[in-house]
Amino acid sequence: MEAISSGDFYRSCRLCPRDCKVNRLEGRTGYCRVGAEVVLSRAALHFWEEPCLSGKHGSGAVFFSGCSLGCVYCQNREIAVNHIGKAVTIERLSEIFLELQGQGAHNINLVTPDPVIPSVREALIAAGVKGLSIPVIANISGYEKAETLKLLEGLVDIYLPDVKYMDREAAEKYSHAADYPDVVKPALEEMFRQAGTPVFDGEGMMKKGVIARHLLLPGQLGNAKKVLKYLYGTYGDGIYISIMSQYTPLEHGKEVPELNRRVTEREYRKLVEYALELGIENGFLQDRDVAEESFIPPFDLKGVEPL
Repeated sequence: MEAISSGDFYRSCRLCPRDCKVNRLEGRTGYCRVGAEVVLSRAALHFWEEPCLSGKHGSGAVFFSGCSLGCVYCQNREIAVNHIGKAVTIERLSEIFLELQGQGAHNINLVTPDPVIPSVREALIAAGVKGLSIPVIANISGYEKAETLKLLEGLVDIYLPDVKYMDREAAEKYSHAADYPDVVKPALEEMFRQAGTPVFDGEGMMKKGVIARHLLLPGQLGNAKKVLKYLYGTYGDGIYISIMSQYTPLEHGKEVPELNRRVTEREYRKLVEYALELGIENGFLQDRDVAEESFIPPFDLKGVEPL
């Protein structure tokens, strides 16, 4: 595999659609608030993903700090704004992957690695040489450049993107990214090119493929329908679609009062009915009672320090 230095990407960073062009090697940060170091907040077995990812033993979730979106309703705000976390070397990151494999994880689950994809690439290559053999998941925001995702080709088996918006107004208001619909489409195309149609083992665990997630927001049924229509109209049964009801209003989200409530049973039922009308069969649903803060793990640096 071609050797690429992560520093080449951080010197004048244009990894994400924000195109900040800051020199992260000098400690400067752009929209994602991350310098040239990998910052982690947690690395542990995680049981709250789709069943084909969590399985019986859990997904090996590695939570990265920093984010290029900055959604006003972010459930992981403490790490998204890089307030919690510890810097690790690429060598240590590769060791973490192997430690999670040793703990019985079904897969390595990279949670929002977007700001440091070049470093993640190096760590995955190193871990592969040392015996990493379980599938790797890129659990990402959907707000990625296709050319940045190409750095993960041959290293990521499963893409687990959020597909938040097909409505530019909502994207601007809630994530300060009016171009989100324009960005996510080629990003999804690249993910599908790499991962292909779903492949499962004999126990129902996903080994390759794409699961596109959509978190229904209060009052955003119209946007949600546009998302499902685009996903199914473009990929059909070639991907799985996860329709999520777990939105939880948090204290910091009160700047958008219309989002300061849970999704109603009627809103979620209407979206599920629409999915069935479209013909979506390959997908996942959530019970409404999962909308609790228990979905937010403690960002306590578990698994970040050497064993």
